[in-house]
Amino acid sequence: MNEARTPPSTLPPGIWALGLVSLLMDVSSELIHSLLPVFMVTTLGASMVTVGLLEGAAEATALIVKVFSGAWSDWLGRRKPLALLGYGLGAASKPLFALAGSAGLVVAARLIDRVGKGIRGAPRDALVADLAPPGMRGAAFGLRQSLDTIGAFLGPVLAIALMLLWANDIRAVFWVAVIPGVLAVAVLLFGVHEAPHDPAAVRINPIRRDSLRLLPPAYWWVVGIGALFTLARFSEAFLVLRAQQGGLALAWVPLVLIVMNLVYALGAYPLGKLADRASHRGLLAAGLVVLVAADVLLARADHGWPLWGGILLWGLHMAMTQGLLATMVADTAPEQLRGTAFGVFNLAGGLALLLASGIAGWLWDRFGASTAFLAGAGFSTLALAALAWRRPAAA
Repeated sequence: MNEARTPPSTLPPGIWALGLVSLLMDVSSELIHSLLPVFMVTTLGASMVTVGLLEGAAEATALIVKVFSGAWSDWLGRRKPLALLGYGLGAASKPLFALAGSAGLVVAARLIDRVGKGIRGAPRDALVADLAPPGMRGAAFGLRQSLDTIGAFLGPVLAIALMLLWANDIRAVFWVAVIPGVLAVAVLLFGVHEAPHDPAAVRINPIRRDSLRLLPPAYWWVVGIGALFTLARFSEAFLVLRAQQGGLALAWVPLVLIVMNLVYALGAYPLGKLADRASHRGLLAAGLVVLVAADVLLARADHGWPLWGGILLWGLHMAMTQGLLATMVADTAPEQLRGTAFGVFNLAGGLALLLASGIAGWLWDRFGASTAFLAGAGFSTLALAALAWRRPAAA
């Protein structure tokens, strides 16, 4: 699945710019998302049911939109306009959170934000694949994921610092989130240049059956193994709940995601570069072994070194696999259907994550946290067996 070419020594500037865009937007989003449930319940008087329904509807919206935005970018033959629209909607939603006087405006802002995320996701990933030299796709996706994850932990850290500095003024923190959101759009607009569009190029309808048949068996194998892999990795919210169950003080609960994302950010780029030289199947298998170890440690205890060891290993397995799976999609999908391919892959993974989190929550409620994490280890073992049992057609 790896292409035997000698890659250039450095990644194109556009890849770095896309990584910076992801970093800035994640800082903006996490400044708000890390405080939004508390804001809705304590300031706006919303119920926990409202919070849960909002999050479910928001994520479902993003999943659905991803498929159509990827196909749309293939039909247009352009990635950047849709990426700009998606990031622009994300930036435009941020002031609405600060202005919200009722749960209704928060719902509207959250849905606008998730629609923007859905629109930009697949075209942005396809743009990374378009800009990256084939022999450096692993490094390109690893770098973008690393910078994205840096934003994911800088946001909560900044939120904690500003809340302490401004005496818990949540609305003021929400206003600060507007700044990196606007900067993300500006960097994308001026810092990323895709290849000129050929108006004479033949455009195909990517969602027709004949077009989808152009996606090879190797691609569908990646979609299937990616969904099975995601089924073994439920939401990181369960890591937070496990630490809280063990007595971690509420003020320090964000440290769980900060530690996990730090390991993820530090590992994603070098492990992405490794994916350009090593076996993709071997790296995926190694990532699954690390996930099994993380689940076993988290099943063992909710405090002390097993808890934090499990959290560290969870971040490591993310660094080993998330950019790698994106690279495998890019390597197996035809160029003219790359946006559609990422959209379908993201939809399958998102649905698997929702299912996995539902199963984990049910097991936690019925049989306890240890059972939920051991089930994750079981799904990981099943994914390992699938890797060993069948090879992709173009491996």
